Amino acid sequence: MSIDNRLWSTKAKNLSPYVPGEQPKHDNLVKLNTNENPYPPSPKAVMAMQAVLADEACALRLYPEPESDELRQTLADYHGLGLDEVFVGNGSDEVLALVFACFFMKQRPLLMPDISYSFYPVYADTFGVTTQSIPLKDDFSIDIKEYHQSCDGIILANPNAPTGRLLPIEDIKKLIAMHPDAVVVIDEAYIDYADDVKQASAVRLIRQFDNLVITQTFSKSRALAGLRVGMAFANPNLIAALMAMKNSFNSYPLDRLAQAGAKASVEDVAYFEDKRTQVIKLRKALTQDLQTLGFTVLPSAANFVFATLPNHQAADLSQALRQEGVIVRHFNQPRIKDYLRISVGTQAQNQRLIDVLTQILAKMD
Repeated sequence: MSIDNRLWSTKAKNLSPYVPGEQPKHDNLVKLNTNENPYPPSPKAVMAMQAVLADEACALRLYPEPESDELRQTLADYHGLGLDEVFVGNGSDEVLALVFACFFMKQRPLLMPDISYSFYPVYADTFGVTTQSIPLKDDFSIDIKEYHQSCDGIILANPNAPTGRLLPIEDIKKLIAMHPDAVVVIDEAYIDYADDVKQASAVRLIRQFDNLVITQTFSKSRALAGLRVGMAFANPNLIAALMAMKNSFNSYPLDRLAQAGAKASVEDVAYFEDKRTQVIKLRKALTQDLQTLGFTVLPSAANFVFATLPNHQAADLSQALRQEGVIVRHFNQPRIKDYLRISVGTQAQNQRLIDVLTQILAKMD
């Protein structure tokens, strides 16, 4: 259908919106394309949301708590922080958008890897932020020496997406110290899938560096992608900027159900650790199975793997998998067009992937 944009603003006409991962509505698909958790959320989170409807349904006529103080305090306690060092929003995408608006709309460019979360350039375009892409090394790792240049901000996903590679915490420290007058944002959407998350996460650095912002999400390791809850951790001065921007845009980003469910999820540490560990084990097993089939798989600290099969086109493999009801993610972009990003599924889903790949490769060879 042709869209008549004559009443659109110039800004709206010039946008290049983000295209989210496909959410097919067919039954019996093995869906390994959007990095959702293969396990359900904490039962305690589900019960907390059910309790809101059962016991407090009348309260839904009232606006929710605007600053989500109980959830923020729970997150603060979990990470050993203060309430004024925590921000929450309607999914990490909204939090990141507010981060761009608060810290990157300046004169000098924003530095980011040339291969990273594809929403970053969309935010930059939306908010008029000049960017400078820094090429990853040939092995798709980040070379922090390349970031030693003038800028007003840096944003990195760690682990990186879509590669899954983890930047060591010592390199993050050097990067932050390199730019004391620029905000450095570390997007830790997948950090909970690092083998040693406490060592890998940069949250513990926010009191050491006043120019550091960490963003995280409930969508991956906490299996609440459908609830839309994201958070940021930073020193109180930066959190105050995010609060001001939020309240200039949407004072009530999290509804009562989201606040209750997210809070209970954080409190259920045992369930979280159990499922986090299981996904890591599944990732390692999937990596080995893919390597047995001849794939080269990058080291991953996420709930997905980034893999290529020499002498085969990733686009052809993706299409062949789709025809057999297995959906993975292919990026038709320079440098990574021969790679597939494969979400870690359940053991049964991963086995189905391997079985189908085995059949496909037998036919191709």
